[in-house]
Amino acid sequence: MTDEMLRLDDLDRKIIAQLLDDGRRSFRALGTTVGLSAPAVKRRVDRLRAAGVIDRFTVTVDPRVMGWSVEAFIELFCAPRTPALRIREALTGHPEIVSAFTITGDADALLHLRVADAAHLEEALERIRAERIVTQTRSVVVLSRLLDRT
Repeated sequence: MTDEMLRLDDLDRKIIAQLLDDGRRSFRALGTTVGLSAPAVKRRVDRLRAAGVIDRFTVTVDPRVMGWSVEAFIELFCAPRTPALRIREALTGHPEIVSAFTITGDADALLHLRVADAAHLEEALERIRAERIVTQTRSVVVLSRLLDRT
């Protein structure tokens, strides 16, 4: 981290909040919201990107529109001493995995999956279990979201 990364003022925070809400918002629209000109906003966004504060711009797709309305969390157990990088490599080819984390406890990783239905979940689990590093999985299916701050 550089000192530049640590110097976020209220305008930077407002710009970031607006971009989190809509990453395609124009510099002019951002400027109108935060009280700066479009060129001034662009300079700040460029500085935030160069400092690594803004990592990337992305698109978020509503999985329900894609027909993937079922969520599950999978505890992944791997062969002894499997490095996290190898786990990540094994998981990248599974589009149902929304996110994956190394965790404390008995399991090696926790996976968040989105699928269409129980049959799709079963098929995805079979593919994940077929990975050479995987020794066991334990699954829970989400019934409803109580809180989502993503």
